[in-house]
Amino acid sequence: MNWKRMKRAWMLCACAMFLGLSMGTYKVQAKGVDDYGALKVSGTHLVSRRTNENVVLRGVSTHGINWDVGYPYISKKAFQTLRDDYSVNAVRLAMYTTEYYGYCDKGSASESQSQVQKTLQARIDTGVKAATDLGMYVIIDWHILNDQNPNKYKKQAKAFFKDMSEKYAQQDNVLYEICNEPNGGTSWSDITKYAKEIIPVIRKNDPDAIIIVGTPTWSQDVDVAAEKPLDYDNVLYTLHFYSATHKDSYRAKLKKALDKGLPVIVSEFGVSPASGDGTIDTKEAKKWLDYLDENEISYFAWSLSNKAESASLLKSSTKKTSGWSKSDLSPAGKWIFSQYALRSGNVKPSNSKPAKVKSVKLTRGSKKIKVRFSKVSNATGYQVVYSTSKKYSKAKKKLIYKNTTTLKGLKKGKTYYVKVRAFYKKSGTKVYGSYSATKKIRVK
Repeated sequence: MNWKRMKRAWMLCACAMFLGLSMGTYKVQAKGVDDYGALKVSGTHLVSRRTNENVVLRGVSTHGINWDVGYPYISKKAFQTLRDDYSVNAVRLAMYTTEYYGYCDKGSASESQSQVQKTLQARIDTGVKAATDLGMYVIIDWHILNDQNPNKYKKQAKAFFKDMSEKYAQQDNVLYEICNEPNGGTSWSDITKYAKEIIPVIRKNDPDAIIIVGTPTWSQDVDVAAEKPLDYDNVLYTLHFYSATHKDSYRAKLKKALDKGLPVIVSEFGVSPASGDGTIDTKEAKKWLDYLDENEISYFAWSLSNKAESASLLKSSTKKTSGWSKSDLSPAGKWIFSQYALRSGNVKPSNSKPAKVKSVKLTRGSKKIKVRFSKVSNATGYQVVYSTSKKYSKAKKKLIYKNTTTLKGLKKGKTYYVKVRAFYKKSGTKVYGSYSATKKIRVK
């Protein structure tokens, strides 16, 4: 027996196994309907009615299902690829109300308006059934854009959501988005007027459904909605962002809304400029996703399409409508899906624990402490532990997803002890590293 040749064969086999894992055979399915069941809104969070835990949907939006850059991807195979290979637990079916083949204005389409509506409803049904079979959540999106004010086609919207809520009333996974991006000077008062007529239509058939309401200026003014929110339960308010355009000032609007207790969902985001095309900005996108994860806000990437623009998740040369490998993805798709896997805790980590957190620095303020520390490579997040006791009796803990946070509501004049440790998720379980050295500081 040639032992050298046998050893070489074993080494080749091991390399092949390693490459198989690194090229995507490791499944990264995220938690979905089978885990959480029906959802509700509690405070600023989306919550499982079954387990009462906070839920973050990391989803993907189709492009317009009216067109060939959107509807070919409405299938069980496509959604299963998203779920099993790319950590997606929800999809959004974007149905444009105007432009070519629009639900309310068909434009130059040769078919009658009623036939267009039947076709679009059938595409929605295909999408809902596929998501349901796969245990995924699904948003039915009334995608206003060029029509600007949702009141323009309010009559059609009432009829549409009556049909949808009757058909899917018994399903735990369906959410209704009643106006995508109000714009063109549409005010919160205009949107409120519209919502007060649409929401009761849905509630009559599906009393506990999650309803998503757009906000002014292309769903960016959540701070305006927070000043006078709707008087309904289980309502989320939309914020949309494109990271190459929308930066700190828009996160400030979100923070203001959250501080006022408004429950927010990002039902559409991209890493491109707001036009959907141009140079992507993943550095700014990471800031957004870190902030959304820290506040447990759900988000949906635009768009599942091979349209030749930088916001698309697939390359324009990709012809497959499911079963995509990494080489089929656009730069935006590669970055977004890698983030989804990491943030869902589905990156296959090594057996070692995260490194110890170093360089913890504390800055005191009025009844608060700002905590900063060095990042740990490959950490999913961090746990900050603080107490007025050296032994950390009755300590409080805070999970964060970036290397800075502010501890608020502290007791004036008290000395606080603080330590931090990193974690990653392995098979859904947090694996913690060692605590940093304890730091102490007296609060003003």
